[in-house]
Amino acid sequence: MKLGVLQFFSWPERRVDLATVYARALERIEIMDRTGYDAVWLAEHHFSSFSVCPSVHMVGTLAAARTQRLRIGTAVSLAPFYHPLRLAEEVALLDVLSGGRVNWGAGRGFARVEFTAFGVPPEESSSRFREAVEIVLRAWTDERLNFTGQHFRFEDLEILPKPAQRPHPPVWMAASSEGAIEWAAGRGFSILMDPHSSAPEIGRKRRFYAEKLAQAGFSEAGRDIPIARLAALAGNASEAAAVARSGAEWILNSYLGAQHRPVMQGSFTPAGVDPVRRYLDEVILHGTPDKVGDEILRLRDEIGLDYLLCAPLSHQSFMLLTEKVLPRIV
Repeated sequence: MKLGVLQFFSWPERRVDLATVYARALERIEIMDRTGYDAVWLAEHHFSSFSVCPSVHMVGTLAAARTQRLRIGTAVSLAPFYHPLRLAEEVALLDVLSGGRVNWGAGRGFARVEFTAFGVPPEESSSRFREAVEIVLRAWTDERLNFTGQHFRFEDLEILPKPAQRPHPPVWMAASSEGAIEWAAGRGFSILMDPHSSAPEIGRKRRFYAEKLAQAGFSEAGRDIPIARLAALAGNASEAAAVARSGAEWILNSYLGAQHRPVMQGSFTPAGVDPVRRYLDEVILHGTPDKVGDEILRLRDEIGLDYLLCAPLSHQSFMLLTEKVLPRIV
């Protein structure tokens, strides 16, 4: 099993200087490089202290400079909010500077506040995302780019630099809804699976993806399909549960609150269900390292988890994951 870290840059209650948030994250990334993690996946968010990382590409450059072997993932580049040529250039530059260690994850975006602030009509989110992905891939592979789409038109452009990895870095699409999964599978893209669904929901989505991938003439063999899971680890169950509860409340209050109401249909929590309780019972992996390790291995057997993208909810959780769980599952 591969293990990566979904690295948020949370600033709860602004208790420390913001520079400290970045310094601690970079220290963790150095530890990941030394201890056998596959990749760090950097989370891009805007206008929320839930995660203060508006540029995963800039932070990725720092991460690459401090590491030797760790792959640098974007989870995700929010493609609709970029000019696609600038996005292609930035990711390609990061790939060159990192020595070909980029994993490119692209996403459509979720929070309405981001679409409003960046002037992107929510009804165009899907078409802009898909067009941006097509342009980025062609910018990396075409000697001269010629493109005419719904939102962009380019003639005879040479896009430089080209990525170090050829024909381009490995690519993932963030996909949670059935529509997004079916679109990604129909084009042969690998997918990133979200941290807010329960394990049974993830299992159903994974099976749906495999079915649609096969229908489109593609194989799941040899693909990395990272499944993101929030995790709270501690020396005893009650302490871990407290960390998990605090993390669930933080997520719900700072990121999924009314000011960030989604632009897409659906919700992370079904109607009539207490969202904090749902996170504790169905979503967050929490407990002692032995318990969490057992749960990861169970998910391997039950839903085909072979690439865990873990989002530790505390520094203690990260260290216990590194020292106690990583040697057991990798």
